[in-house]
Amino acid sequence: MRHSSAVQLTSLIGLGVCLVTTVLLAQKKPSTAPPRYNAQTEVTIKGTVQELKLPPKGSEKAIAYVLITSGADTLDAYLCPRSFLEQMGITYAKGDEVTLIGSKIKQGEADLILAREVEKGSDTLVLRDEKGEPVWAWRR
Repeated sequence: MRHSSAVQLTSLIGLGVCLVTTVLLAQKKPSTAPPRYNAQTEVTIKGTVQELKLPPKGSEKAIAYVLITSGADTLDAYLCPRSFLEQMGITYAKGDEVTLIGSKIKQGEADLILAREVEKGSDTLVLRDEKGEPVWAWRR
């Protein structure tokens, strides 16, 4: 009888492992693809910079972004790589009034803006062309 119980227990464990493996493989993996600019969701936002978030030095491909308040909303607006901002001699500081044109998209649960142009005072920083292609890629 002990042998029969051991065989049944081993079979149940094997079946359980197969079921768990099947469920895990069937689940969708979260997309790691970078967000894409969508001209159909383009918006113009006037707001105030709360903070400029720069990636650490040595992270050439990481994107700098600003936190902007517009009315009661606080938005993440993704700009360009840090190196491109530095090449253009542009910086943003808390309290800067800006007008932003960009694509409002969802990344996971969060809403964010992929900026195409940022206007501050009389300066306009162009980050993407009309199709949403990054202009910093032209400089490679």
